[in-house]
Amino acid sequence: MPTKLTINGKPQSVSSSPDTPLLWVLRDELGMTGTKFGCGRGLCGSCTVLANGEAIRSCSTALEKVAGKRIVTIEGLSPDGRHPLQRAWMAENVPQCGYCQAGQIMSAAGLLLKTKKPTDDQIDDAMGGNLCRCGTYMRIRRAIHRAAEEV
Repeated sequence: MPTKLTINGKPQSVSSSPDTPLLWVLRDELGMTGTKFGCGRGLCGSCTVLANGEAIRSCSTALEKVAGKRIVTIEGLSPDGRHPLQRAWMAENVPQCGYCQAGQIMSAAGLLLKTKKPTDDQIDDAMGGNLCRCGTYMRIRRAIHRAAEEV
């Protein structure tokens, strides 16, 4: 029986098994490759997407857990890359290798949906589960503050 959900504002019906991780549904069944595979255990944050506005780890979230929810991936944040977070990321020169950046941005988007003007501590708490091998954490924090001014 197909699972119904809304991804980036569009209704979707997917045929994957209910216990399939959302990450593989997004990447393999729907061809949305912006969400990255990192650790496969929900520890690094590279696979972060929003489910009803909450940041979740798509590699460790079964499809059945998000049935009927509104999912937003990096592709759905802004069709033209002009979301305030995406612009702030560029202005603050955050990306280096770039692998973790989609997950970082999606975690930041979840934070800004709940907290319009986050403090450094709130940013650190919200972003604590996202690992960046390049160590751009201070630039990430600056970018979130910059984006918060526009949101």
